[in-house]
Amino acid sequence: MIDRLTTESIALLRDLIRIPSLSREEDGTAALIARFLQDRGVTIHRKRHNIWAFNKHFDASKPTILLNSHHDTVKPNTGYTRDPFAPDIEDGKLYGLGSNDAGGCLVSLVAAFLHFYDAPDLAYNLCLATTAEEEISGRDGIESVLPELGPLAFAIVGEPTQMQLAVSERGLMVLDCVAYGKAGHAAREEGENAIYNAMRDIQWFQSYRFPKVSEEFGHVKMSVTVIQAGSQHNVVPATCEYVVDVRVTDRYRNEEVLDIIRQHVASEVTPRSTRLKSSSIPKDHPIVRAGLALGRTTYGSPTTSDQALLDIPSLKIGPGDSARSHMADEFIYVDEIGEGIRLYIAMLEKVLDKQYMY
Repeated sequence: MIDRLTTESIALLRDLIRIPSLSREEDGTAALIARFLQDRGVTIHRKRHNIWAFNKHFDASKPTILLNSHHDTVKPNTGYTRDPFAPDIEDGKLYGLGSNDAGGCLVSLVAAFLHFYDAPDLAYNLCLATTAEEEISGRDGIESVLPELGPLAFAIVGEPTQMQLAVSERGLMVLDCVAYGKAGHAAREEGENAIYNAMRDIQWFQSYRFPKVSEEFGHVKMSVTVIQAGSQHNVVPATCEYVVDVRVTDRYRNEEVLDIIRQHVASEVTPRSTRLKSSSIPKDHPIVRAGLALGRTTYGSPTTSDQALLDIPSLKIGPGDSARSHMADEFIYVDEIGEGIRLYIAMLEKVLDKQYMY
């Protein structure tokens, strides 16, 4: 059965690559995924470009595992030498935009879901959610359908990790900061230079260390990335604007980090969003222990994904390599898809038959 699922998954991924599916433009791939599942007897639900389904013998008295990956892509970059929408297979590589991020993960999770779809008396329900707008952290992606899915015990999020166990992920806040002063003539001792005021705060951003240290990531990381001030050489500027990129570890909530920053700097600090939270799952969680038993290793992921929008324990794992994501001439090894399907199924088998439940 796994061989058949693998063959069907590779064919599905090739069909997905042929359909452009930039973020907010995923209608075609959503329709393809819906049709693929319906052709196999699965009842599907759809909201905008998000498709989800539950296992056939859903039991509301049991907890539910979310299987999630996304079918949107970034725009192909200018370095492409191949047609990004041509799913060619050469030397064991399946090329195409979205093949690695996250098409291989998505079709492998679909295959795992289908493997268990008809199984009776599972320890957990399964909810498969193939979602949109992940690449732009859009509000019409997974965040919009979570209320429709019911209570969820934990999630497997399909992203390319070489099938290793990303047990935590950094959160992200982008802060727009403004330091204030008072305008004056640069030739006279007047005014208050907003740049100098900003420099004091910027020095704090550079040197401050948050007291709680993550096992996977170490300290919260803050980087000033943009600065703008002044209008002409002889005017002391009244404002200095700058941007801070904050990568939050699993030891903090975004709001907690924001409060600490505001307590220490004089600048006005406005977050663009606090939605992209850090995430983690205990290393003794059943799904993590199942992966460890299969020879996988744990690590902390520096990149953000739809995990950031989940308020439940979540494990990021999938075929492919994050280093290939968004690269020119993106590809995934065909063998990686088969490995992904087998490992997803093997991990879920351990959990679904109660071997690794708490």
